[in-house]
Amino acid sequence: MSKKGRVLVAMSGGVDSSVAAVMLHEQGYEVIGITMKTWDYASSGGSSKETGCCSLDSINDARTLAVNYGFPHYILDIRSEFGDYVIDNFVDEYIAGRTPNPCVLCNTHIKWEALMKRADKLDCEFIATGHYANIRLHDNGRHVISKGKDENKDQSYVLWGVSQENLARTQFPLGSFTKKEIRQMALDMGQKELANKSESYEICFVPDNDYRSFLRHKRPSLDEEIGPGNFILSDGTVVGQHIGYPYFTIGQRRGLGVALGKPMFVIQILPESNSVVLGEEHELERSKALVKNINLVKYASLEEPMEAITKIRYKDSGAISTLTQHGDIMQVDFVHNVKGIAPGQSAVFYEGDDLIGGGFLMKEEK
Repeated sequence: MSKKGRVLVAMSGGVDSSVAAVMLHEQGYEVIGITMKTWDYASSGGSSKETGCCSLDSINDARTLAVNYGFPHYILDIRSEFGDYVIDNFVDEYIAGRTPNPCVLCNTHIKWEALMKRADKLDCEFIATGHYANIRLHDNGRHVISKGKDENKDQSYVLWGVSQENLARTQFPLGSFTKKEIRQMALDMGQKELANKSESYEICFVPDNDYRSFLRHKRPSLDEEIGPGNFILSDGTVVGQHIGYPYFTIGQRRGLGVALGKPMFVIQILPESNSVVLGEEHELERSKALVKNINLVKYASLEEPMEAITKIRYKDSGAISTLTQHGDIMQVDFVHNVKGIAPGQSAVFYEGDDLIGGGFLMKEEK
């Protein structure tokens, strides 16, 4: 075994995880590559060509790279666990009138657990991924995630749920690099095709980014079960009909199918009455949020209220807030109102570049 140790690297076949694997290999680690098969494109109701991390081409690309650099590569089939947990939750959340966060669930409950189990079987001390984030051991003994160097690619937001036990054995080789630098590394490796691979910003298991069709495919009786409902204003005035509340998300403006003479947004979803509440943009503003299922990363708990930057969506720039922990619930009080708090999405808390922790938005409060 290498003096640096043996590391299991999650390889999707894309440029990030491929460069991460080669980087560790060249640093002297004994690398074992693994590609996780999480879903079948055909079973998702897709009509276009299979693409992304689970395609046969991507799996072959990962394996070819491993062979060329002389380290072993395995395929891990986790379709059953992924479907039972991530996809079922995705459908259930929309039916509950919330907006799901599948990448967080997948990282927390599926990928890391699957990687750790396989790492143990292969006697790997560490696992590594191609996430743009950093990790270090804090003076308080906790393993802390911090933002990656590339602000446009930072992925710390989707990692808030990873446990301390798993973080202790995790490496993020790309954290101190930009995407441009990683692509250049791939070119320097002679991997021109890899370096020029396009990125997918869609949910991996939702074909063509059409979540409405996906919901209908997974729950064929959905339209019959729920049926049309009313668009209403915050005072209860009915202003039109919609096709069913699961097909709308907080903050949505386009595709409402109703014209009221001014820009209107979805400001609330009421599953119990199959109603979608519309309002003007200012009605999306909230001063508080409650966050459930919290997982703290930098600290074991927050004994006193503390100031933090809270992000309520992946590409959110963040807002100054005060955090007050009440057991498994975090109360977030924003200094300035924020727009578009969507129950089911993640709220993630930062102290500078460090990830304090995160959880799921449970309800909106004005």
